[in-house]
Amino acid sequence: MIQVFVTGGTFDKEYDFVTGRLYFKDSSLPKMLEVGRSTLDVNIRTLMMVDSLDLTDQDRENIANNCRAATTDQILITHGTDTMTETAHYLAQEDIRGKTIVITGAMIPYAFGSSSDGFFNLGSALAFVQSLPAGVYIVMNGRYFTWDGVRKNRSTGFFEAI
Repeated sequence: MIQVFVTGGTFDKEYDFVTGRLYFKDSSLPKMLEVGRSTLDVNIRTLMMVDSLDLTDQDRENIANNCRAATTDQILITHGTDTMTETAHYLAQEDIRGKTIVITGAMIPYAFGSSSDGFFNLGSALAFVQSLPAGVYIVMNGRYFTWDGVRKNRSTGFFEAI
């Protein structure tokens, strides 16, 4: 089984057509798995629904505690792209042994339809969490990166190795 922890981020944002603002309602993950015809055994648990810029170390400790307590060794975390590298660093420092932890997100909300990169990133993350050895990784744009070997290029909007 794969444990999926939802933390929010652009991945799960909705668009308010009246105000023009993005907001959180419910996670898109169950619908994405259904539409994607996934047959994987997953357990989805929402830990929080926040913009990653608003994540605190207390939130990251909550994520770490849930990773430690997970009964499976395959963990996928959906996360906002702005601070996912910070959360990856935090989790790696927590020394959570024997588990493959993959963090993914989207630059464009799933609610925006076919223009979202969320489907692609989710599918890639599900594949990588099953195949990578224990450790903390970020999966974006069809690639995986080690927690200490990645950055978000804010000029291009892509993640790249460092």
